[in-house]
Amino acid sequence: MKQKFNIITSTCVPLPLENVDTDQIIPARFLKATTREGFGENLFRDWRYNADGTPNKNFVLNNPAYSGEILVAGKNFGSGSSREHAAWAIADYGFRVVVSSFFADIHKNNELNNFVLPVVVSESFLKELFDTIAANPKSEVEVNLPAQTITNKTTGRSETFEINAYKKHCLMNGLDDIDYLLSQKSAIETWEKKNK
Repeated sequence: MKQKFNIITSTCVPLPLENVDTDQIIPARFLKATTREGFGENLFRDWRYNADGTPNKNFVLNNPAYSGEILVAGKNFGSGSSREHAAWAIADYGFRVVVSSFFADIHKNNELNNFVLPVVVSESFLKELFDTIAANPKSEVEVNLPAQTITNKTTGRSETFEINAYKKHCLMNGLDDIDYLLSQKSAIETWEKKNK
């Protein structure tokens, strides 16, 4: 069982870059591991660290002003290769929500499968979020999964977002696909008995 989703209210980390691909999220040289743990330390590795391994003080993850469980990213997030490791890195770092105006489909599904909620908003809402966070890094955003709404707590503006009903059920109940199947065990056994 994973941590259940309900309502998340958090400060945000802004990444106002478009077309961030999975190789930028987690560079290919880190794909040798077969477990999900430890990928967070290499999230955005080539942007976070200089060639000599020292932190790049100009990159947002190294700026102590910004923190939280919500990553706000530019349009077309997660394009490129289909590597699931990109979603592993986002989840392992501690992000529970990624907000963008457009996600690459495979990456969006990988996030959902790894208990990270991808929230698609309008271009104007995304711009407002970036402006709000830039003006005050302590600004909070509320993501309400049951109601499928995202609210900028500073301005009060809200939008609704779409999510597959099955994935919503799994996130709200802390179930991955295997957990879900196991939760249906008695119904499956009943069906099998009836249909022998």
